[in-house]
Amino acid sequence: MDITTLYEIFKEFPQVSTDSRNIQPNSLFFALQGENFDGNQYAESALKNGASRLIIDDEKYLKGDNYILVDDVLKALQALAMHHRRQLSIPVLAITGTNGKTTTKELTRAMLETGYKVTATKGNLNNHIGVPLTVLAIEADTEIAIVEMGANHEGEIRILCEIAQPTLGLITNVGKAHLEGFKDLETIKRTKKELYDYLISHDGMAFIQADDDTLNSMAGDLQHKTYGKAEDAQVRSELINSIPFVKIKLEDELEINTNLTGTYNFENIMAAIAVAKHFNIKDDEIKEALQKYKPENNRSQYILKNDQTFILDAYNANPVSMKVALENFSEMEASHKAVILGDMNELGDSSQEEHEEIIKLISNLDFNKIILVGDAFKAVSGGIDCINFTGYKEAREWLNSNDLEGYAFLIKGSRNMELEKILED
Repeated sequence: MDITTLYEIFKEFPQVSTDSRNIQPNSLFFALQGENFDGNQYAESALKNGASRLIIDDEKYLKGDNYILVDDVLKALQALAMHHRRQLSIPVLAITGTNGKTTTKELTRAMLETGYKVTATKGNLNNHIGVPLTVLAIEADTEIAIVEMGANHEGEIRILCEIAQPTLGLITNVGKAHLEGFKDLETIKRTKKELYDYLISHDGMAFIQADDDTLNSMAGDLQHKTYGKAEDAQVRSELINSIPFVKIKLEDELEINTNLTGTYNFENIMAAIAVAKHFNIKDDEIKEALQKYKPENNRSQYILKNDQTFILDAYNANPVSMKVALENFSEMEASHKAVILGDMNELGDSSQEEHEEIIKLISNLDFNKIILVGDAFKAVSGGIDCINFTGYKEAREWLNSNDLEGYAFLIKGSRNMELEKILED
């Protein structure tokens, strides 16, 4: 089936599903395949659950007129998204970076929604499947779209740009992450720069942190607007404090209290403000949106529980985000402070070295207790006074069985460590 015919079917059934267990009525089900599953096997179940058309790529599952056979379901999904994007004449902002992508995206969405109908990436569905799903979710009355883009191999941002076709771009920062796929920092830079390259070749524009020499050198001749603390930044703000929550002052002396903790979130806030101002969102609307926004999904959450304070930042971790979280937490005023850190994953051959660097940093900071979860930290923690656990269950048991009244905790680790479960009752 050619893409224009499939697009006519999509216009009739504009809801797209990839999980047969969570089907929207009258939707298209794309039978994607993965390492451990074959979506073709679930096409019939999707039909029973309410899907109207089933896009498959294995002829043996073809059972009737509701089935659409294509060569490759993933490629069909991506091609459909590209075709849909070409029908739209709205600004599309692509956001990528090592840290802060999702928070920046959510802050930007919150500000822009004060004046526009916005479609944005749900959660962090930012890969080769999530980006086309986001593009296909853009409805006719959408005025601005925000597409988050993630990558763990060189070339991925270029592919995602071809699908989403952004007119605007924002790289939050560039640092060490996914080294298993990228191998080194230079490869990460080249991959993130693929967004800038796309914008240059398509007459787009970027928002760039004026204080970040790496991003400015990567931009070259790209049209851009700058934000940050630098005197020559086009959108400037001052960080008043970051503990327990970030408080900023805009150029017009307007002070804004937020529900975000940590100096690192100042950069995310400023990036979102730069985008909002580009779209003529007024300062009082920016303030209202910022003050209403509350972080969730285990990202920089400030939690009070049983006379204890928790900074829950356990959605993910890499050497850069771990370092800034520890340094920020070390500045927090508390009678007793403890860190609960989980292994940093996807670091490949650099894993031992990067975990050793974090151990060195911890040893120079003043924490009353150090709890490390996972084999990678255990292997390099012999030189410090700490408690090692295999997983979150042991850490949770330790937390619940010790008298730690008045303590402040930082909880941070990679996604598969599931450290947020330490706070479950």
